[in-house]
Amino acid sequence: MEDNLLAFVHSTVFKSSETLEGKCIKIEGYDFNQGVNYPQLLKSFISTGFQASNLGEAIEVVNQMLDWRLADEIPTEDCDEGERDPIYRQSIRCKVFLGFTSNLISSGVRDTIRFLVQHHMVDVVVTTAGGIEEDLVKCLAPTYKGDFSLPGAQLRSKGLNRIGNLLVPNDNYCKFEDWIIPIFDKMLEEQSVEKLTWTPSRVIARLGKEINNESSYLYWAYKNNIPVFCPGLTDGSLGDMLYFHSFRNPGLIIDIVQDIRAMNGEAVHATPRKTGMIILGGGLPKHHICNANMMRNGADYAVFINTAQEFDGSDSGARPDEAVSWGKIRGSAKTVKVHCDATIAFPLLVAETFASKREREGDQLRPNGK
Repeated sequence: MEDNLLAFVHSTVFKSSETLEGKCIKIEGYDFNQGVNYPQLLKSFISTGFQASNLGEAIEVVNQMLDWRLADEIPTEDCDEGERDPIYRQSIRCKVFLGFTSNLISSGVRDTIRFLVQHHMVDVVVTTAGGIEEDLVKCLAPTYKGDFSLPGAQLRSKGLNRIGNLLVPNDNYCKFEDWIIPIFDKMLEEQSVEKLTWTPSRVIARLGKEINNESSYLYWAYKNNIPVFCPGLTDGSLGDMLYFHSFRNPGLIIDIVQDIRAMNGEAVHATPRKTGMIILGGGLPKHHICNANMMRNGADYAVFINTAQEFDGSDSGARPDEAVSWGKIRGSAKTVKVHCDATIAFPLLVAETFASKREREGDQLRPNGK
């Protein structure tokens, strides 16, 4: 009887396995005996496991996004002769939506985003009010490295604002007010005299033009005619400035309805292009991009990079599969979520996707933004 029991226990503990050979990637890390080779190190992430593998998958998805051409698809029966032209089909690329929260513009990731917009590597940008104003403020005065543990009361007494471990002197926002209020005055005059209708994206384009600074991603968005949407334009220092301006020189109107038509139109009229989403952080930018893509029955590629969790039901923490249930991402889409601080993950991702492709292909990566 003991023999039978032992045999049972043995068979339970040492249950035979289904073979994974040839079906799954074998877990291996980078071998530093080969020297320090950063591209190979990043390529090894896919087989490292945990979030390194998710980042490796994100790199693969973004490269698929960038490599896709309409020529890869079989022409539909109802497409006209022009759409069947091989040269035309080879020229049509995936439309890339980039979204990010304001803290990333406060950080050095601003320069990574500026690089992408400067070289027209993305087609549509969505951010928060802070993602607009912090870009402009940095053209007027710098942000500094501080510490997460600096006492708030002491900083307040010194006129220093803390963003994580970054410090922004309050004087920066005073300079911002001095710079932007005359622009609002001019915009109000144009609204009255020329009957211009201002929308958040038109305001943002105007500010990009006015800042006229090559370190600004908004400047390059204006230069390259890349729309920047911000449905929460009043939720930050920009809103403070609009508030003060409404007392000094009332009457400026900003129409958000035209912008939701424009934003949704970016997705609806993307066809025959595929669409891809790269979203850093959560909140408003994440939902705004996903919701626009719902209008076309979902995006074809999606990469989320954030540290939010899904157990509280927040959209910020939701994995791509939840968006599939809403029709915001297609069931056939290539998707991945990287649970990581975007200041770590995003520059590495850009290095192995946009930047490396531009190094190889030059400005042919996205000619004319197509």
